[in-house]
Amino acid sequence: MFKSFKDLLKPSMTAFVEIDGSYLEGGGQALRNALSLSVLLKRPVRVVKIRANRPKPGLSHQHLHGVNLLRDIAKADVTGNKLLSTELEFTPHKITSAMYKMDTRTAASITLIYQMIMPVLLFGGSPSRVDVIGGTNVSFSPQVEYMQQVLQPTLKRLGVNFDLKVLHYGFYPRGSGRCLLDIEPLRMLKAVELTDFGKFKTVQGLTYYAGRLPKCIAFDIQHSAEREMHRLWPGHECNIQVHKHMPDKARDNGAGLILVAETSTGITLGAAGLGEKNIDGHFIGSNVSCELAGYIKHEICVDAHMQDQLIIYMALAQGCSRILTGPLTKHTRTAIYVAEQMADVKFNIEYDDSGHTLISCEGIGYCNEYLA
Repeated sequence: MFKSFKDLLKPSMTAFVEIDGSYLEGGGQALRNALSLSVLLKRPVRVVKIRANRPKPGLSHQHLHGVNLLRDIAKADVTGNKLLSTELEFTPHKITSAMYKMDTRTAASITLIYQMIMPVLLFGGSPSRVDVIGGTNVSFSPQVEYMQQVLQPTLKRLGVNFDLKVLHYGFYPRGSGRCLLDIEPLRMLKAVELTDFGKFKTVQGLTYYAGRLPKCIAFDIQHSAEREMHRLWPGHECNIQVHKHMPDKARDNGAGLILVAETSTGITLGAAGLGEKNIDGHFIGSNVSCELAGYIKHEICVDAHMQDQLIIYMALAQGCSRILTGPLTKHTRTAIYVAEQMADVKFNIEYDDSGHTLISCEGIGYCNEYLA
């Protein structure tokens, strides 16, 4: 028997819910979702074995900055919030909507910091702005363009409204990117149904380069991606723009690609690639376009990068959410584990012979206590 929404909100300031940070993905996913749900459900949480499956276990700069920002938002009591800590205890109090600013002084992923705090500030009493300096386009995290072009329209289906502005782009190793995230509070999340692919319409894309990198890299990315998409889908539009980030927008070397596909039912799918050392533009363009083409071919409605990001919202929504995707990633399985432990929900997973995976969950109908 699952607990009711009201039961979950009954204060329990001594009983910590323990989350195993080494579960499956063993990275920062368990920490991010556990702390977000801890704040919303007023459930103190202890996360152990943090990032145990990483070369350097424990809190990295990115995770530490996220923890401290969420601490400030929730007026939380925290122990273990130090670099490389493998255990953390977090006791939240009250959500405070305000303007927050954080300078990571590294290339720590801005989008992953936003991933931790956005579910919380959605349930504040007034609009919030979060100004973060760090990395906008770095490895092992969603690119800032993906958050703007894929996550934003997808979350809008649940009633989420946010605006993300990039003031400066930041790449590894120095970072120095800067973003402003404006979040509108809501009373309750709507259940989402992402199961009808419809018909494939178009692919839009952007390849960018910055710093001292030559423009030929961006053109190599563009040509390879367009060639692959036209080969696989000759009857469909594929428009990829090339953009140079000027020095006032990005001072360091960086290059990458974002591709976004849209369907007749409003499904938005994305794939992105990032150039690192010894950048091979042809490889980036071909790799990203092949990934997106796979989603289109199998007519899935949620791409591999979106899966795990939707889990926390499905758990909190009012009603039953269902999403049609491909094979579950470890990030997604970890997010499900945390949601089931923290929110006492149940995710149902169904598979078919064509490689589709249907994820469904009856959400707890979390209601914003600050918006009467």
